Amino acid sequence: MAEAILGFGDKATEFFRMINPIEHSRTKEVAGKYKVEPYVVAADIYGAGNLAGRGGWTWYTGSSSWMYKAGIEYILGLKIKENVLSIEPCIPTDWKEYSVQYHFGESIYNIKVKNPNGKNTGVTIFKFNGEEIKEKNVKLQDNNTVNEIEIIM
Repeated sequence: MAEAILGFGDKATEFFRMINPIEHSRTKEVAGKYKVEPYVVAADIYGAGNLAGRGGWTWYTGSSSWMYKAGIEYILGLKIKENVLSIEPCIPTDWKEYSVQYHFGESIYNIKVKNPNGKNTGVTIFKFNGEEIKEKNVKLQDNNTVNEIEIIM
């Protein structure tokens, strides 16, 4: 999260991958070293001696919620405060685009972020249902509609 706050999207996602449990089960050898569930965030990964690389304290809710927050809010940039959605990505320069579908009650928000210039951060254009929004945020409404948000970095 600190790397994302500083605007270093490449580093932020590198660190995110390091703590992502699926990365510790890509091969049988790596999974055998990790020794914990590949679908649960470990609170820590040992770094010394014969335990180096082994996960510990799985199913610890604090670590999983912080990982979720780091990925969704700080890397993908989806932030909601008082039902106002803003999108402030901090992504790697080689990500050309990504999309997210967010459900708010009975409404759906299809969000597409495009990064044609290979930036880490910075929203140039924020469009809501085809209309550019200068404030670069939108008030979420539960009105059973499908909405399109397009972000150009």
